[in-house]
Amino acid sequence: MTRINTNVPSLVAQQRLNRSGSELALRLERLSTGLKINRGKDDPAGLIISERIATDIKGVEQAIKNGERASAVISTTEAALAEITDLLNSIKSLVVEAANTGAISDEERKANQLQINSAIQSITRISNTATFGGLKLLDGSLDYLTSGLTTSTIEKANIFAASFIGTTTIDVNVDVLTSAQKGALYLSGDNPGASTDGVLLSTVTLRVKGPDGVQQIQFPSGTAYSAIVAAINDNSTLTGVEAALINGNANSGIVFRSTDYGSNSFVSVERVDSPDDPADNNFQTYKLAGNADIDGATPFNWSNPNLVTATRDEGRDVAALINGVLASGDGLKISTNSPTLALELLLDETYATDPTLADKTFQITGGGALFQLGPDVTALQQTNIGIQATSAENLGGVLIGGTVQYLASLQDGQGNSLDEAKDRGDFTPLEKIISKAIDEVSILRGRLGAFERNVLETNNRSLQSAFENLTASRSVIRDADFAKESSELTRAQILQSAGTSVLALANQSAQNVLQLLG
Repeated sequence: MTRINTNVPSLVAQQRLNRSGSELALRLERLSTGLKINRGKDDPAGLIISERIATDIKGVEQAIKNGERASAVISTTEAALAEITDLLNSIKSLVVEAANTGAISDEERKANQLQINSAIQSITRISNTATFGGLKLLDGSLDYLTSGLTTSTIEKANIFAASFIGTTTIDVNVDVLTSAQKGALYLSGDNPGASTDGVLLSTVTLRVKGPDGVQQIQFPSGTAYSAIVAAINDNSTLTGVEAALINGNANSGIVFRSTDYGSNSFVSVERVDSPDDPADNNFQTYKLAGNADIDGATPFNWSNPNLVTATRDEGRDVAALINGVLASGDGLKISTNSPTLALELLLDETYATDPTLADKTFQITGGGALFQLGPDVTALQQTNIGIQATSAENLGGVLIGGTVQYLASLQDGQGNSLDEAKDRGDFTPLEKIISKAIDEVSILRGRLGAFERNVLETNNRSLQSAFENLTASRSVIRDADFAKESSELTRAQILQSAGTSVLALANQSAQNVLQLLG
């Protein structure tokens, strides 16, 4: 049938031409943008997942930048700490030189003191001025904040890391289980059969040995125990051993102790000569066997069943629980290192030697250096590290004479200046303070280095891998395949050209009706 009102072939050709035109426009759009998905209708599901991946990529990309910034902060901090270490080493060399009092003049010692003063001032200056983009690094701004700390129980607290996941305050409970002890040997003051107690019945030569060295001292017959105590204490800086009358009474005897607490301290007292009288065997020292101990509030009693003969005794580290977990003990110090809490506490001598005292609880209320290392702002993708202040007033906290003394005490006019050390003939406290300060800075540098290497660098490598994989995944979903699109473009062009020709033929077919009209 031939009709002129409705040209069906033309309509079909138009519809096909429109479709090929849309296909051609689609291919041109993809080739011009390089994207397979330019709007939601192109692939709704693909658009959703690709946009989510794009969000992940942005988060990971920023996390990588955060890690790089954190590494820069750590590197800047460590550079400042390296300078402090150099200054501490120079102070130590000056103290060692000044201790050579037989070969150094007063003028030279005063010059050394001036250098020590300036070095200590420089340490404090570096601590107060080390910055990164306006962020103070070593003045304590990045240290943790605490509440409820008292020196009657905890002399010093170094908090290295704390996790505030699900809380804004961390309670730290300290419970001493077993007291810290010095190595101790006991000598009875009772001389059976003699008219006098608390004196030597014959000449005695003692070899006194401690962690600092050994000395051999001879005492003549009839020497009072009080004189023995004085002689031992005069040599305590050489041996690390001190002495005292038991319960303050010569008739009770003498106790020989290591000057420090802990398993690294010991006392050894041996008689190296033979008694003038073979019957004189009263010089026999004893120790408390096993885990027996005497706290500061309990007087010594010779009827104690744990006494055994001995010439050597080691000290004992304090044992304590921190939040119910057994902490590592080292003398009067306890420490714990867990993913949620890492700290070191120097306990007060009385508190560490008396387990009957009540638990101590203090709070960590905030602070620390918080680093966002993951693409999502959650506590699980953040890490905290504390950077303690390194001024002279904070470094070198050592328990000396019952008080904690710091690096600042080495300055002119302070209790551990070179003149004060020379007057008392003992430079040992200065050495202990400096060595402790060097250890503290070295440990801090080590912690920062471990944090940078084991946390920041590994996290950065992981994020880089995630960034690569996410980018590749999004590219597969979103980016156009130019080889395929070029082929489809050629096909669409051919269809468009053919459709145009077919439409022209369809439009011309209606004119053939005129031939029927003559």
